Amino acid sequence: MTFEEFVAARGPSLLRFAYVLTADAHLAEDVVQGALVKALRHWRRVERSSSPEAYVRRIVVTTFADHWRRSSSSEIVTDLPDGRTSPDPADRIGSADEMWRALTLLAPRQRAVLVLRYYLDLGDDEIARQLGISTVTVRSQASRGLATLRTRWAPAADVANGGS
Repeated sequence: MTFEEFVAARGPSLLRFAYVLTADAHLAEDVVQGALVKALRHWRRVERSSSPEAYVRRIVVTTFADHWRRSSSSEIVTDLPDGRTSPDPADRIGSADEMWRALTLLAPRQRAVLVLRYYLDLGDDEIARQLGISTVTVRSQASRGLATLRTRWAPAADVANGGS
């Protein structure tokens, strides 16, 4: 398979994965573009691997990890209007939408760990290897991320259950 055929066939899947990972459509496009440039440079090695898509997906993860390592900004982008600290409970009933909002508020490393664990079903050792961090850091980031998600999800569960 040529590089062009690979991009045509698997590009949309890689972009969806990057979007879940980054929580930002523009950043996802940048990350995938950067990953594909890296993959092109080493296409023969990628093509010979047992799973070229998994190989390029790993490049996407490391490209994103490089981005948040370099990022000096602590700014967290949200789509909430100015002056509101939490969404209206009526907006939070849909669990998928609610989970998405909660994921976007996580620190990039926490979000990356949880996406790799639950979206790609990777183990702690593999996540640590892909992100270039220790297994202990993977576990602590997962624990902190899940704790944050639990606190953000609890009020909506009450609303969805009629306040019980």
